Amino acid sequence: MAERLVTDRLILRSWEMEDVSAAFEVFGHADVARWLSPIMDRVPDLAAMRVLLRQWIVEDLRAEPPTGRWCVQRREDAAVIGGGALLPLPPGGEDLEIGWQLHPAAWKQGYASEATYAMARWAFSHDADELYAVVRPENTRAVSAIRRNGMEWVGETGKYFGQPMQLYRLRPADLDQARPGALPPGFEPE
Repeated sequence: MAERLVTDRLILRSWEMEDVSAAFEVFGHADVARWLSPIMDRVPDLAAMRVLLRQWIVEDLRAEPPTGRWCVQRREDAAVIGGGALLPLPPGGEDLEIGWQLHPAAWKQGYASEATYAMARWAFSHDADELYAVVRPENTRAVSAIRRNGMEWVGETGKYFGQPMQLYRLRPADLDQARPGALPPGFEPE
């Protein structure tokens, strides 16, 4: 089960069924869903979100650290602004992916970097030796967030989802919010 993580502005905690409406606001939003495919489609309605959230809760109860799923909540007003995850990547589940999804109203405020840093520290404290972010080439917002945590561009791969994706890696010694990681050639982040 994912441990509760607290940062200056965020609480990362386990999902609860009471979060279904807030989760739907995130995972049912077209601007969020466009970056989730092919892993996950846009959640079409509250009933589908309820089923998915129940599945996440059960999976998280069975998860062995460092894997897990978090509800990302703002500390100042307790608003649920998104989700975060540390999950095994296909095929084989040998590589561990770090990821997040935030409601567009929470974009460009540094929340993604803050949540990523908290999850990465937690993963490394549970003996993970490296984390990966798999990003669509045009998702400049995600690249900016992972760079702020020291992730380095490894290259382009189709290994995980059968289509070209940018692959970034983070090792414990690289976890430094002040040092941006390498970028793909010719890439200009937002």
